Amino acid sequence: MDLNEYQQLALRTARDLTPDDRLLNAALGLAGEAGEFADSVKKIRFHGHALDQSELIKEVGDLLWYAALAANALGVPLSEVAERNITKLRQRYPEGFSEQASRDRSE
Repeated sequence: MDLNEYQQLALRTARDLTPDDRLLNAALGLAGEAGEFADSVKKIRFHGHALDQSELIKEVGDLLWYAALAANALGVPLSEVAERNITKLRQRYPEGFSEQASRDRSE
């Protein structure tokens, strides 16, 4: 499945909201789901919980759903978001990530 197909299928479960409300819903949803993901990882690392890969994958899926909603609210396909991100990363780290390149960044 490609990103645009995912976005189309995922948005079948989105409420009928204005673009502004979709953007707000996406922003709050991304923050909430990122917090759930981080909390799960925290419990694994610091509370002795076992890694539940299936649960973490579900949380990443929830993040993807909200990213699809955000892209929709901005009027772009999710693939464009991905393409722009890769372009930015290629410009920022043309040889791939390095700590030195990160320190030398001006932006």
